[in-house]
Amino acid sequence: MRSLNEYLRDRFGCKVYKIALNGGFTCPNRDGSLGTGGCIFCSAGGSGEFAEDSALSITEQIDRGKMRVADKIRNGKYIAYFQAYTGTYAPAERLRSLYTEAISHPDIAALSIATRPDCLPYEVLDLLEELCKIKPVWIELGLQTIHENSIRYIRRGYENAVYDKALSNLHKRGIEVITHVIIGLPGETKDDIVKTVRYACDKGTDGIKLQLLHVLKGTDLETDYNNGLVKILSEDEYIDILKSCAAVIPDDVVIHRLTGDGDKKLLVAPLWSGDKKHVYNRIRNEVIE
Repeated sequence: MRSLNEYLRDRFGCKVYKIALNGGFTCPNRDGSLGTGGCIFCSAGGSGEFAEDSALSITEQIDRGKMRVADKIRNGKYIAYFQAYTGTYAPAERLRSLYTEAISHPDIAALSIATRPDCLPYEVLDLLEELCKIKPVWIELGLQTIHENSIRYIRRGYENAVYDKALSNLHKRGIEVITHVIIGLPGETKDDIVKTVRYACDKGTDGIKLQLLHVLKGTDLETDYNNGLVKILSEDEYIDILKSCAAVIPDDVVIHRLTGDGDKKLLVAPLWSGDKKHVYNRIRNEVIE
């Protein structure tokens, strides 16, 4: 199992920390192009609650992010992470301005962009390929699941073949891909989840993020949860599923995340996930080691 910290130290030769940025994007699943409600689990902040303020310039956001982690990193580098909403959903020239400002910062070692596989037109791919010649560019694709019932339920809005094509197009241009998978979607068994992880690895993803399903305030998932339609995994169930997922991830696929902590101001369930240190220790002792 190849951890992110180990990978980053080997690649960049120092401690590397992510700074979550907000480019002021929206999403086709919110602005009416595809839908208006977003994915069923997505918060009003577009999963960017920990990102910096979009009213600030990218340089200001990076500098502010550095200050937030000043006690955790000394003489290290940073990854500029466009986290909120769909990070490639804007005209290419606007993206060029935002990405170039981030990648030009002397303390930034790489650029990471969270997006949808259906939001990578050729002009954006051209831009990403150009920037990748300056510093590494990673694209984080929200696959979440490969199972049709779950795809419809979460309102993902694209077929698996769209993910396949996006990953292929990115690899042809030398751009690394990190795939997001959600663990605990309603109705999915452990075998279903493992199949999604194996699918992403078989397609050639360079990295993977395994994310516990959180119920957040203000989401449609919260409504279903309050109505008794959604069962949330227990801590023991989650650890057990993680073990099975880790077992099928090849050694050359970097594991970028094995859990996730929702914003405590918004978190409805599972409340056990709020004890980040305890959960991490269990993962380290029972899954990683």
